[in-house]
Amino acid sequence: MDFNFTDEQQQFRDALRRYLDNEYGFDARQKIVASQAGVDAKHWQAFTELGLTALPVPETHGGFDGGPVDMLIVMQELGRALVIEPYWATAAGTEVLRLAASHGDNAAGALLERVAQGAIRLAVAFHEPHARYDLFDLRSTARLEGGAFVLQGRKSIVQHGAQADYWIVPARLDGEIALFLIARDAANARVTDYRTIDGRRAATLDFFGTPATRLGGAHAAAQFGAATFEQIADYATMLLCAEALGALDALNEATVEYTKTRQQFGTPIARFQALQHRMVEMLIHAEQARSITYLAAARYASADADTRRQAVSAAKARVGQAARFVGQQAVQLHGGMGMTNEVAAAHWFKRLSIIETTLGDVDHHLARFASLPAFASTEA
Repeated sequence: MDFNFTDEQQQFRDALRRYLDNEYGFDARQKIVASQAGVDAKHWQAFTELGLTALPVPETHGGFDGGPVDMLIVMQELGRALVIEPYWATAAGTEVLRLAASHGDNAAGALLERVAQGAIRLAVAFHEPHARYDLFDLRSTARLEGGAFVLQGRKSIVQHGAQADYWIVPARLDGEIALFLIARDAANARVTDYRTIDGRRAATLDFFGTPATRLGGAHAAAQFGAATFEQIADYATMLLCAEALGALDALNEATVEYTKTRQQFGTPIARFQALQHRMVEMLIHAEQARSITYLAAARYASADADTRRQAVSAAKARVGQAARFVGQQAVQLHGGMGMTNEVAAAHWFKRLSIIETTLGDVDHHLARFASLPAFASTEA
């Protein structure tokens, strides 16, 4: 399988990296983290001008029709720069709208055009407080009331939930899972915004009979439920793995550079063979994570859902292992400085730790991988 990027993809990556290097340095990022908003409209506008918001949107709705590999490139660069803008949340929501529009949902198609223009931001409410990593353990419910849907329930740790203009919310409708769209300013909704340990924003969403629109189109809504929700979670997980690759690369590079300057016994510790071996192991972990993540991106669009599940879970498990190993070694090699907020290495490790526990940790995805038919047939 060819994992080389095309010339256009490389040019796009280089343009994005130049912008982030010049405009989104560590100090600038820390000021945004400390701000009341937690995000910066100037950078979101720049992302729009660079084509990031239009990238995952189909051409028929004003976008560039970018696929999973194109998105992988973007997420790697955002991970390298520790970007805290709501791009991942919006990208996951965009995939929901794309699938809904492909089922004939005209309202979703209209929203996609606004996403491409950078006019709106999205968030997907994957989690409920009691459910841990079980996507289908939903207590949120929807019902018809006066000819319209209303939602009741609570969603937790909604990434950039308070910064989104629309939420995609799964809920039980007559016992089955359905996906709903809720506007940020909808009645009977409460938003509790907070900062997570990696500097990002998340929110708890409470719905008390909140007006909602069912996604999937009038004729396809019945098929737009649990399977679609799982597919969206796999897409979001694949993007997280790609972001982790960028963070792993940056953390490895920063560690190597630091060991060239930190001295012990009158010589840089980078010259110690034992530490050289450790840094090689860190690189191997990152490269193995890269290979399996590229495979997951390539297989996301597979017609076989089990193939997609297998590739995504394998990637998330391997990335989680790499995140823990590389992060712990980087902090140790940085010494006491690796634990301080003044050093970027600590923030890469925090972000990697959050990625490892978002949408399923290592144990969860190993168990999911082992439960798939392909694994069972191999064991037999």
